Amino acid sequence: MDKNLYDFGMIGLGTMGSNLLLNMADHGFSVIGYDKNAEKTKAFEKSATEGTTVKGVNTLEEMISQLKTPRKIMMLVPAGKPVDSVISELKPLLQKGDIVIDGGNSHYTDTLIRIKELEKSGFHFMGIGISGGEEGARKGPSIMPGGDKEAYKEVAPILEAVAAKVNGEPCVGYLGRDAAGHYVKMVHNGIEYAIMQLISECYDLMHHGLKLTNDELHGVFADWDQGELKSFLLEITAEIFQKKEEKLETYLVDKILDKAGAKGTGKWTSQEGLNLPMPIPTIDSAVMMRNLSSLIDERKEASKIYNTNPEEIATNKKEFISQLKDAFYFASIISYAQGLAMLTVASSELNMDIPLPEVVSVWRGGCIIRSAMLDEFKKSYQNKDLKNLLLDEPIAKKLTDKEKSLQNVVSLAALNGYPAAGLMASLNYFNAYRRNLLPTNLIQAQRDFFGAHTYQRVDKEGIFHTIWEEVVES
Repeated sequence: MDKNLYDFGMIGLGTMGSNLLLNMADHGFSVIGYDKNAEKTKAFEKSATEGTTVKGVNTLEEMISQLKTPRKIMMLVPAGKPVDSVISELKPLLQKGDIVIDGGNSHYTDTLIRIKELEKSGFHFMGIGISGGEEGARKGPSIMPGGDKEAYKEVAPILEAVAAKVNGEPCVGYLGRDAAGHYVKMVHNGIEYAIMQLISECYDLMHHGLKLTNDELHGVFADWDQGELKSFLLEITAEIFQKKEEKLETYLVDKILDKAGAKGTGKWTSQEGLNLPMPIPTIDSAVMMRNLSSLIDERKEASKIYNTNPEEIATNKKEFISQLKDAFYFASIISYAQGLAMLTVASSELNMDIPLPEVVSVWRGGCIIRSAMLDEFKKSYQNKDLKNLLLDEPIAKKLTDKEKSLQNVVSLAALNGYPAAGLMASLNYFNAYRRNLLPTNLIQAQRDFFGAHTYQRVDKEGIFHTIWEEVVES
């Protein structure tokens, strides 16, 4: 048996697991990975940088026996039952004080259960969100740890070394108690859904509404990916419009079926938003539109009934593209605002103590939703009492400056039959959030009328009920 003692162990040598472990090795840590598949462990060892200490094994016992104590072990396996299965296999092999990390996209409620169960046996359990995909794992992801603070101190040097860096600062930090890490990653993914939806709506309005070619779309999105709008999602969008099929002159994007996949994290965000409750309509719209995209046969049938072929929008193209850019910026801020406001409420309601300034910092590099906007948001959250980005005066000024553009875009989209759900939801949220008085007083009157649900008044304290319908005796 190899007598070397390794700094860190990984269970699951798929794309993410192997790349993250190789990243650790590149930063001077000795690492060992376990996978049942012998071919994966061989490929893992072969792909290591020369001079690094890397080993692959095919039994958990072999990995556990070669780790320094307290052992630091991460699982990167599919969420759900596979995680519980691995934990069951691990428990007899561990000793008190060992640290087990779930680096996958587990639901935060599952993480809470696992924390309590392993704590009884004397083990530390952490849920850590990781964003950045294959390249991020290898070169520097955004890492969102939560849970046991003492355990975090043990793994922090490794995580800080491998995380993405922005101005020399690692995109990792302790994000709160219990399942905070997985909760933050869940909300991150909800925001990701929203911004992707907004980009797709801009694409639809320019491609079908303005009849822009793929080359022209590449130019527009590449131009947008500058300055205040610079982001990873805009960067890859611009690249997508350049990709042609091998040996053909056709663009790949035009051949892709208009049915969006989902792994559930966006849906979880919407569900948890309702549970808190916390309004996140732009995120909800993105989830809804992915679901609606799956109704392909019904959509085709409906398009024949209603004769809904996308038609060109009669407007000045240059002016509309400029307005669309402002509208996208506006709606993107709204998407982040909704997600961050949700984290603010969840931090208190679920007793997770999530530090919002730290969350914003962690998202600035390595992750899918990284963008120049986050530098502005970091300044906003220097105010620790900030409940919503819309209450920050510099952000409010940006929204006010671009409000008219969003109104014009949404109007033209609606008048020409384009389903700009994310843009529309963002404008509706903005209009409702800034209203001193909403028409919900009528809803409360209706509830009291048919169900005696009572109401409060604007002119005096207390809970009231009214007999709305006079009973006339015959």
